[in-house]
Amino acid sequence: MEEVEVVVAHTERATLRVGDVFLKIDADRARTDVEVEAMAIAPIPTPRVLWREPPVLALAALPGTALGRLGEPSTASPAAWAAAGAAARTLHDAPLPPWPGPSVDELAERLDGECAWLVANEVLPADLVTRNRRVAEAALRPWTPAFVHGDLQLSHVFVDGDEVTGVIDWSEAGRGDALFDLAVLTLGHEEHLGDVLAGYGTDVDLDVIHAWWSLRSLIAVRWLAEHGFDPSAPGCEIDVLRARR
Repeated sequence: MEEVEVVVAHTERATLRVGDVFLKIDADRARTDVEVEAMAIAPIPTPRVLWREPPVLALAALPGTALGRLGEPSTASPAAWAAAGAAARTLHDAPLPPWPGPSVDELAERLDGECAWLVANEVLPADLVTRNRRVAEAALRPWTPAFVHGDLQLSHVFVDGDEVTGVIDWSEAGRGDALFDLAVLTLGHEEHLGDVLAGYGTDVDLDVIHAWWSLRSLIAVRWLAEHGFDPSAPGCEIDVLRARR
């Protein structure tokens, strides 16, 4: 009999694995709607939808292994990281999805709220928050909308050798800043940014990448802590914030 593996579980959603099938349970049907539609139109490999019976979505497992995990060294080759960059470029060059993403004003408002909470609750030193809030400003500018994954963590990109076999977890996909995807992909793995950009194949503003590292980390700390994750673990979000100057 195959065992049930809990891949991730918190109050918003849970993912279980039974053999080669992943069962995603999400009470927010709109989030699952986005995931299914995004996978259907994305021009890069995605998991195959086996069936859907809300609130459960069944997906086939992808071949290969994740590019890596935040807080751990990646064993993937530079070529695999470059392939991830090339996949991101293919996605960003695709026609826009029909639904919007967050606006600059919405992101700025959320950032202000999270920074205020971090300081008021003494979660992080005020000078660390202020410094990273200043760095994050560079991300809050007009951008040309692209088809973005929206949560392109390295653990969501699967590779076999030097090739990308698929990308998972599309519930945050929409229209957004292409550099946000590149920043999330390399968060905590700054040493692989050059490999990703080599595969991406076009010049990018590194200050904006750095800004998204700070912004992403600042707005994630409270959510992670409230959902059973540790943003202070070595190499994770708080270390990313400490590394910014």
